[in-house]
Amino acid sequence: MAYVKKILIIGGVAGGATAAARLRRLSEDAEIILLERGEFISFANCGLPYFIGGEIAEKSALTLQSPKAFHTRYNVDVRVRHEVTAIDTSAKNVTVKNHQTNEIYTESYDRLILSPGAKPMRPDGFHSEKIFTLRNIPDTFRIKNFLEMQKPKSALVIGGGYIGLETAENLHRAGLEVTIVQRSSHVLATLDDDIACDVHRHIESKGVRLLLNTEIQTVTENAGQIHATSKDGKIFADMAILSIGITPENSLAKSAGLAVNERGGMIVNERMQTSDANIYAVGDAVEVIDFVTKRKAYIPLAGPANKQARIAADNICGFDSRYVGTQGSAILRVFDMTAATTGLNETAAKCAGLNYEKVFLWQPSHAGYYPGAVSMSIKTIFEKTTGKILGAQIVGYDGVDKRCDILATAIRAGMTAYDLTQLELCYAPPYSSAKDPVNMAGFVMENVLTGKVKLFHWHDVESLQKVTKQPNADMMLLDVRTKMEYENGHIDGFINIPLDDLRHRLEELDSNKKIYVTCQVGQRGYLACRILSQNDFNAYNLSGGYRLYHSILKVKTGNSTVTQTK
Repeated sequence: MAYVKKILIIGGVAGGATAAARLRRLSEDAEIILLERGEFISFANCGLPYFIGGEIAEKSALTLQSPKAFHTRYNVDVRVRHEVTAIDTSAKNVTVKNHQTNEIYTESYDRLILSPGAKPMRPDGFHSEKIFTLRNIPDTFRIKNFLEMQKPKSALVIGGGYIGLETAENLHRAGLEVTIVQRSSHVLATLDDDIACDVHRHIESKGVRLLLNTEIQTVTENAGQIHATSKDGKIFADMAILSIGITPENSLAKSAGLAVNERGGMIVNERMQTSDANIYAVGDAVEVIDFVTKRKAYIPLAGPANKQARIAADNICGFDSRYVGTQGSAILRVFDMTAATTGLNETAAKCAGLNYEKVFLWQPSHAGYYPGAVSMSIKTIFEKTTGKILGAQIVGYDGVDKRCDILATAIRAGMTAYDLTQLELCYAPPYSSAKDPVNMAGFVMENVLTGKVKLFHWHDVESLQKVTKQPNADMMLLDVRTKMEYENGHIDGFINIPLDDLRHRLEELDSNKKIYVTCQVGQRGYLACRILSQNDFNAYNLSGGYRLYHSILKVKTGNSTVTQTK
């Protein structure tokens, strides 16, 4: 094992504290100094919103390790409120300001680990004592104190990402009227809009106002209130949370001449070394490789930060350890709903130019006959030629985390749809079905890959409707749900022949025309397509069925696309 005498770590939390602990486990002899400009070296970053809402009640629960406890356990020289202001790479030392004494001093190093994290983005003009960001413990206490002392009745959350939605939920839990403003067409950029629509409706069902495609242009404070202006007008609130994204803390790296990318992330190799071989970097401030596309990316997550810290420590101590990429596995609780994602979403797959297909499923969390089963929406993206799993998104309630974790493992292992059909997963009625939702996703993809069924998608419907309205159209639209289901709401232009009647009414269909089939969620549509294809019809199934289509377009009576009658 290589011997390194002195290691400095700049920044704590997931990256720095993990690296320090790993270094000590690997070397009892090294001098390890952790320099943190704030007061806390290790805290529950992801738990901060839940303290605001009162679900985490004690302040002490947020602090995972105190400097004293960390020193006692790991023999690491922990210096809080010590800010590194400069790095001299040629002299291999750093300049430090002790904010407790205002002393400025230099500290040498043999190896240096940078774990500065990232900072919330704040546009010009968004400054007020009533506008908060949420990134660390002091931010959390400021928001909590404001709630307790000022008693606000309303809050505006600008940005519908993970922190924005978690904070919105907890402000609502604290009794405030909450409005979420999102610049794009849907919340949670890691989801596609066709899956995010379930999240939208759930948020609104809780009494939270959700404004999509809305960009806040200016924010002012007037008569003690926040006035936020968009092109559609003004939004008024007693406080605001700014959650529009983060940017890497790279000022030290840039001033030291270390290489950074266009977004500001430090460029590192697979051993987490920067452009200076004696300096390593980990966490939210570094550029990573997307595990699926192998392209450079910026994916700031706690799990990868911990792994990167371990890898940096390994290499400093002479072990050959490498980081092979981030696939973006993430999960979020939105009130009592869960949204999870791993790998590529469709937007990313399209941008990468991949030859992909997608399937949608609506599957119960456990055996349908056992009480309490609730269904989840599953979208899986796979390679058309090989069936390799590229990404998955799941929205629902019980069991979402388990299924997304299985699919995340499948992606990491390079598995295909065929492999998913063979997975032997735990089954008992309270937990799953004999054919788990992950198996079902594999079956559906396998049917597509082997030509047992052809698909069309919700975004194809409008163009198909236009074609069928033309004279001598070469296609028909067919809904195979029951008559009652059809009468309660159907897509304009689809005729109704229930699945159980289909074999006896084939003469009503033209075998010279393509038949585009829908049912409620896709399963009966698949059965109908199998009947039709074996009777010499050219049939296509609507993936996700009427439920998905209805969910996306939000049925309105009289709408030219969707008809609803009661």
